Amino acid sequence: MTELDHDVVAIATRAREVAQEVARLDASTRNTALRTAAAALTEAAPAISIANQDDLEQARAAGVRGALLDRLSLTPSRLDGMADGLRAVAALPDVLGEVVEEWRRPNGLLLRRVRVPLGVIAVIYEARPNVTSDVAGLCLKSGNACILRGSSVAIRTNKVLVDTLREALQASDVPVDAVQLVSDTGRAAAASLMRCRGLVDLLIPRGGPALIADIVETSTVPYVIDGDGNCHVYVDAAADQDKARRIVLNAKLSKPSVCNAAEKLLVDESIAADFLPGVAAELSAAGVELRGDDGARELVPAMATATDADWDREYLDLVMSVRVVAGVDGAIAHVRAHSSGHTEAIVTEDRATATRFIEGCPSAVVMVNASTRFTDGAEFGYGAEIGNSTQRLHARGPMGVRELTTYRIEVWGDGQVRE
Repeated sequence: MTELDHDVVAIATRAREVAQEVARLDASTRNTALRTAAAALTEAAPAISIANQDDLEQARAAGVRGALLDRLSLTPSRLDGMADGLRAVAALPDVLGEVVEEWRRPNGLLLRRVRVPLGVIAVIYEARPNVTSDVAGLCLKSGNACILRGSSVAIRTNKVLVDTLREALQASDVPVDAVQLVSDTGRAAAASLMRCRGLVDLLIPRGGPALIADIVETSTVPYVIDGDGNCHVYVDAAADQDKARRIVLNAKLSKPSVCNAAEKLLVDESIAADFLPGVAAELSAAGVELRGDDGARELVPAMATATDADWDREYLDLVMSVRVVAGVDGAIAHVRAHSSGHTEAIVTEDRATATRFIEGCPSAVVMVNASTRFTDGAEFGYGAEIGNSTQRLHARGPMGVRELTTYRIEVWGDGQVRE
């Protein structure tokens, strides 16, 4: 095994050193720092925008196109959204010190399960500079120190963002090393961060399959996978078809480059002839390339043929695959075979069918009569999210403040000894 990068170890060591201090900050201090950081982002918007334009120009020159370029771009409204996200996190109830559970044993011992910070959280992410403020805000709110390692395409933007956030922390009497950036965007530095066991308590990767594979193969630090979003919308025989049309169009078109966009459309065979041609025409008119199975192509011959690989693919683009299925059981079978575990949706007016779909799908989030685009920390009331877990352990779905905590068990006695 190669030696760890000294700069990365130094950053992780500083994070470990301040983690206890951050954990002891009272809620008022943490919330004031978050509001100060929000104001600082707004004030620094011109400098952030200049850095972001430099990143965009370099990315275009390097051949970056499509979804990645969109994720990199910080428009004025997105910058405003980053500041608003910090304010929303500040407004959330404080969870630290919360007594999750309390019970007394027959011997008189009082036990309490109390919520505490995880410690040091590292996030490796690609392109999206808004993740920088989301992670910093959520970690500070939950009493954690954080280490940020963005990608090379966003390095100028991330440096300005982190400098701005650290200045806000200093002005709020919060240790500035509670938020740190690994400015080396090379793979060796990332690999070193993955192996900082004992210094980093949790690693969250937010990127494509190559990054996830590196984490699985390399990391000695515990991690939560922020996985692909191969999301499905199933239109049931008992669906309100106008409602279904609006949900499908929103799930695919409102922002195709994000993980909660719908990538697959499943339609019950009993209504496919009535529903599919119309919604396919609207999707095509909006620029969506449709790929279908034999049943879908029989009804919409202009569709391309979906390959086996299509059913497992996250497009993050104006592409959607369509399958005609045999009822809710056919939809569940398809989802179980091909879903990435992110979000599924059913459109139906039959509650029993909706319940069957919910219970049959193994994904972190299952929706009834709502767009998959709602799977988002802000939409769930978390203020922001640090990632969207497709795992089953520790956290599932959008991860907010509570998902960045653990607990200790306090035992209160009065002289008891074990016999």
